[in-house]
Amino acid sequence: MKVRILGSAAGGGFPQWNCNCYNCSGVRSGTILATPRTQSSIAISIDGRGWILFNASPDLRSQLESARPLQPRTGMRDTGIRGIVLADSQIDHTTGILMLREGCPLQIYCTDMVAEDLSTGFPIFRMLESWDGGVEHHEVPTDGSSFSVDGVEGLQLTAVVLDGKAPPYSPHRNDPHRGDNVGYLVTDTIAGTSLLYAPGLGQMTPELVALMKTTDLVMVDGTFWCEDEMARAGVGTKLASQMGHLPQSGDDGMLAWLRTVERPRKMLIHINNTNPILIEDSPERAEVEAQGVEVAIDGLEFEVQMMGGSPTAGGISGDVAP
Repeated sequence: MKVRILGSAAGGGFPQWNCNCYNCSGVRSGTILATPRTQSSIAISIDGRGWILFNASPDLRSQLESARPLQPRTGMRDTGIRGIVLADSQIDHTTGILMLREGCPLQIYCTDMVAEDLSTGFPIFRMLESWDGGVEHHEVPTDGSSFSVDGVEGLQLTAVVLDGKAPPYSPHRNDPHRGDNVGYLVTDTIAGTSLLYAPGLGQMTPELVALMKTTDLVMVDGTFWCEDEMARAGVGTKLASQMGHLPQSGDDGMLAWLRTVERPRKMLIHINNTNPILIEDSPERAEVEAQGVEVAIDGLEFEVQMMGGSPTAGGISGDVAP
């Protein structure tokens, strides 16, 4: 199973276009050791030719231009993307769908709750009806049953229901429904490897930890370092939990939970511009890496390998690719 990280930042990217926080101003001026990032999205393939796009960020066009395997190969119009799988209906995970309008009909896999949001509060699906074929919605089940994406044989997907908020424009923003936010367990039925992708994880549970222990790679929410990070950075007042994210630090934070998971390789993705782990020589980054957790970066392409009983057996092999 091949994975390509198209974007690793949270909404707004890094640096964020209108932000002058310590991180954003520092990366622009070169006064901190940090690497710019686009908004979160990954692609997964078995053969390197047919790819599943997981989420479609506003930066998708530039991400595709930087990813040769997803670019046209044959014919006048072509793409390596066989289907688009959505974890939620957030702007930073869905706006890129509009950038693909020339490829309609688009094959989009998402829960009914996400499809409802994208037909009402943020009506991308309805907007695309003006293009040939619009969107062909494939319902993602939330009952634990698996599905596959046409044209990508050998990958089995299972939605993992997560606690989290629907976006502000959702008709049920304050009335959570099953399927508002999901992660995905992706299994390579040929090699037997698996990964869990959960970029919008707001709360950890023992059941989710048990699932992580069966996988070879977990890619989870890395949005905030601490609960009051927005206030500390001077750019807002909302807490991480109010925004539907589990911070890394603290007794019940993401790192504390990940310490209980030994088998898979662990990676943080969807990292907010205010998060100090973006600074490569920061104490927070050192703490993350000391615990065997990686920080995702744009352009990294790798194969998921079978893990043993410890986090150092097997893992990810790969480099940042053009």
